[in-house]
Amino acid sequence: MNRENKRKLYQKGYYKTHPCNDSFTCKVCGRPVVSAGSGSNHRNHCPNCLSSLHLDIEPGDRESDCGGIMEPVGVWVRNKGEWAIIHRCKRCGHLSSNRVAADDNPMKLMSIAMRPLSRPPFPLERIEEMTALMGGDGCLYNTK
Repeated sequence: MNRENKRKLYQKGYYKTHPCNDSFTCKVCGRPVVSAGSGSNHRNHCPNCLSSLHLDIEPGDRESDCGGIMEPVGVWVRNKGEWAIIHRCKRCGHLSSNRVAADDNPMKLMSIAMRPLSRPPFPLERIEEMTALMGGDGCLYNTK
């Protein structure tokens, strides 16, 4: 069932209060996605590539007309230690946050989490020089 038919079938805000058990095919990697195993009543991204579609303005409202691919661009940790994925729409740039599901690809999650460390905003060769400029002795290791 496509998005337009769902809007006609269900009243506004239906998915905020009702589980979404629909299966879908990921638009990025092409894998079939089912809600079973996610640990949630609202499967909203692919457990393999972690991509999603821009369907909501507010979580569960299905009011967005964009429909663009939401790519995973980062992760963050909520107050109680739960991880969440930050998605950015490739079409309009909208940012959203989604809980990590129980069956999400752990290697993909870790690669997203490590991305800032693997691409620092300065050349690693200059780290000793920068440490010295900040008042350190310029050495990375204690040589005593």
